[in-house]
Amino acid sequence: MRLILLGPPGAGKGTQAERLVNDFSICQLSTGEMLRAAVAAKTPVGLQVEQILERGELVSDEVVCSIISDRIDEADCANGFILDGFPRTIAQAEALDKLLEEKDLKLDAVVEISVDEGILLSRIEKRASETVGGARADDNAESLKKRLAVYREQTAPLIDYYAKTGLLKTVDGMQDIEAVAASIKNALS
Repeated sequence: MRLILLGPPGAGKGTQAERLVNDFSICQLSTGEMLRAAVAAKTPVGLQVEQILERGELVSDEVVCSIISDRIDEADCANGFILDGFPRTIAQAEALDKLLEEKDLKLDAVVEISVDEGILLSRIEKRASETVGGARADDNAESLKKRLAVYREQTAPLIDYYAKTGLLKTVDGMQDIEAVAASIKNALS
């Protein structure tokens, strides 16, 4: 099973991705983790990423796609994967479509975890208070407002993009964690 999880920051994508990894024996592919791993492993792409980051620049879609391409070729992705943090834009979605087509692979679904943005602030504050060893640096009201604005501008258009393909499955992310998990499983069956 090959999936993308969509939803604004704080919607519970990470929590649900962990459950899906266990339920379907698939990999969660975080672009941030893949970039750090490539740098640490000193792969050719990793060396390129290291130079880009040292210059304080953003890693291009082309480089991110190259890392994703290499990663999904690994044996542990044979059963499938969940993309976490990619695609974030229509251009990235189009690049992903091309990459998968070249590998003769297809996405099975794009799951949107739909939430009330007004309630996200309390979720973020709760997550920050429950985090052992301190909160994520971006778990605060001001950061959330900025992250939501970026999400609405860059990533939310993916909802329409994937709806047109018939891949989009929307679940109510305002339910408790177990109910959201059950809704996702129902949407995928």
